[in-house]
Amino acid sequence: MSVIAVERIKLFSTRSPWWCMIVAAVLTVGFAALTTGFLKGAEEQQATIFITQPGAQLSQMVMMVMAALAVTTEYRFGTIRTSFQAVPQRAALLLGKTAVVAFLAGVIGLIASFGAWGIGSLFASNADLAINTGAEWRLLAGQGLIFSISAVFAVAVGILIRQSAGAIAILILWPLLVENLVNLIPKVGDDLARWAPFANGSSFLNQGQDFGLAGQGAGGSDFALSPWWALLYFAGWAAALMTIALVSASKRDA
Repeated sequence: MSVIAVERIKLFSTRSPWWCMIVAAVLTVGFAALTTGFLKGAEEQQATIFITQPGAQLSQMVMMVMAALAVTTEYRFGTIRTSFQAVPQRAALLLGKTAVVAFLAGVIGLIASFGAWGIGSLFASNADLAINTGAEWRLLAGQGLIFSISAVFAVAVGILIRQSAGAIAILILWPLLVENLVNLIPKVGDDLARWAPFANGSSFLNQGQDFGLAGQGAGGSDFALSPWWALLYFAGWAAALMTIALVSASKRDA
């Protein structure tokens, strides 16, 4: 049996991934229902696809938690030692786990984003929520890529920290708090914030969008890179962090 098959069985043998997937999908779809379900008249006609995705970042956080737990739970209960004995090449084992988690996160990202768009189209039936531009396709389909890369981040942090609470705290505080606080650094804060990894992930999704009722500043405006370069930069951070994590796992005791 391949490493990926084993990791898939291990992941789905516990309840937490199932709950995380359900919560992630419900958050995005639920927030879309809330933001579009009460629009009337002129407000409804001004609604855009962007307004159907307010819960995407929270869902992204949930899937990152799931990805981190896929690693830290094994360290907590000591089952990672058995896994390393079965597969002595630790990097191969951890990459297999990462592949499974990243694929699953990407699928949930797609389900959540298109589900939210569908609910928004149903509730705001008088709005033009048709997918007409490449930027709108990028906003919806791109969620799958962002969720996948974020899952790689989370697995890497889980490997490095090995403790669930610490890893989850880092993964939640990094995009939601730390990257926003960087702006407060005198003189260089704004420039540093433009190059933050999660900010570039959001940049990939938000550039070129019609923000409609949310206002033109809703998705940011000071972008360091074009959309696809921003995605590549975000992925580069994930790859670098994963490389560090794999080297660490190979040298540290399980």
